[in-house]
Amino acid sequence: MKNVVPPLSPGELAGRFADIHPPFSGQEAVVEANRCLFCYDAPCMAACPTHIDVPRFIKKISSGNLRGSAMTILDSNILGLSCSRVCPVDVLCEGACVMHRYNKAPIEIGRLQRHAMDRFYASGARLQAGAEREGRVACIGAGPASLACAAELRRKGFGVTVFDAREMAGGLNTYGVAEYKFRPSDAQQEIAMIRSLGVEFRTGVQVGRDIGIDEIENGFNVIFLGVGLGATQSLGIEGENLPGVLDAVTFIANYKTAHSKVGRRVVVIGGGNTAIDAACAARRLGADEVTIVYRRSEADMPAFRFEVEHARQDGVEFLWVHAPVAIRGNGAVESIEFHRSSDASTFEIPCDMVILAIGQSKLLGELAAAKGIGLEKGRVVVNAHTGQTSNRRYYAGGDCVNGGREVVDAVADGARAGRAIAEQLAQTAASERS
Repeated sequence: MKNVVPPLSPGELAGRFADIHPPFSGQEAVVEANRCLFCYDAPCMAACPTHIDVPRFIKKISSGNLRGSAMTILDSNILGLSCSRVCPVDVLCEGACVMHRYNKAPIEIGRLQRHAMDRFYASGARLQAGAEREGRVACIGAGPASLACAAELRRKGFGVTVFDAREMAGGLNTYGVAEYKFRPSDAQQEIAMIRSLGVEFRTGVQVGRDIGIDEIENGFNVIFLGVGLGATQSLGIEGENLPGVLDAVTFIANYKTAHSKVGRRVVVIGGGNTAIDAACAARRLGADEVTIVYRRSEADMPAFRFEVEHARQDGVEFLWVHAPVAIRGNGAVESIEFHRSSDASTFEIPCDMVILAIGQSKLLGELAAAKGIGLEKGRVVVNAHTGQTSNRRYYAGGDCVNGGREVVDAVADGARAGRAIAEQLAQTAASERS
C-alpha cells in the first residue's frame, strides 16, 4: 500500500478514539435519573429488543442502588455493558421516550445503563450459576447471540461449551465495533463474567477443521448456532485483489488489535453502519481524505441518520449514486473508477486504500444441508418464539438468522433460545426419569 499514515502510539490511538458519549459522573447520573417519569407502561422498555425494565433500573440509580440497577439490567440482557455503548438508542429506547411528547430531550438511557454497568464491573461483582442439571449444550461462535444463550443456560444450571475460530471470544463486540464506541478490553470484561458462571470457552477452534460437527453432536445434547456472517461479498470488478483493498470488518479488527495501518486517501464502498464505522476510524487513524461512495441516494442509505451526521462531523465526505467500475494501480491501489448514474459518465478518484463495506456472505450451507437445517436466502430459518431450527437438536440466533442487525437483537435471540433449550432439556430429563 502506498502513502501509508505512520502508526499511532498507544496514547495517540486512545486520544483519537475517545468515547463519543463520555460516562456520567455519579452526580450527573443521579440528576439525569431524576428526570425520568418512571412510566408504568414504559414505551422505552417495549422498544428494547431485550425488554430491560428501564424505569426500574433508572429508579435504582436515583436512589443510589447501583448494584440493584445493574442486576435489573443483567436479568434481561447479559451484555448490558456493550449494549449501553453500541445500541442505536436514538431509534430504540430513547427514540420511544415519552419526553419527546413534551418537546424535551429524552432521558439518556444508554449513558445511565453504562453508568450502572461500569460500577458493577468496577466492584468486581459476579453472577451465580444455577444448581447443576443434566444436559450439555454447544454454542458455535462466540459472538453476542452465543454469549447470551450460554449465560442463560448456565444461570439455569446446564453445562455449556462455546467454540470459536478466533483467539478471543466476543465476535463483533471484540473485533468489529468501532473503538470509539466499545473497546476490546470492555468486551473481555463481559466474557470474564460469563466464564465465571462456568461457561467453557474453546477459542482458536474452527468447527469443521479442528473438530467435526459429528463429534460435537456426540458430546452435547443440543447445539446453538451463533456463527454470524461470513466474508465480505465481492464487488466482482477489476483490481479488487490489489494490495490496499480490504473489507471493513478486517480493517476494523486490524486497528482494534494494534495493526493500525491506513492510507492517506481512503475510499469506502457501501452505505451501512459498518461503512460509517470504517470511514470514521480511517479519519481518526490519520487519513487526510475519506470518502464514502454509495450506489444509491442518501435517502436510500441504510445507515442510521445520526451515524451519517457523526461521520460528517469527523470530516468524511459522501458521494451518492455512483457505482464502482474498476480499481486501478500498479502493484497497489492508486485510484478507483466509478460510473456516474446521472449522466452515464465515468471518472476516477485517486486513493491509497479501498475499504469494502457491501455486506457479508451467508454461512452454514454445507452444515445446513448435512443436518437438515432449513435455510431461506442463506439465512437459518427458526421458530420465532424459540429459535429452534427444523432439526430439533439445533437452535440458532443472531446475524446468521436475521442477516445482520444490532448487538441487542443478537442478545435477544440468544437469550430466547437459551430459555427454550433449557425447557427442552428439562422435559427430556423428566421423560427419561419417568
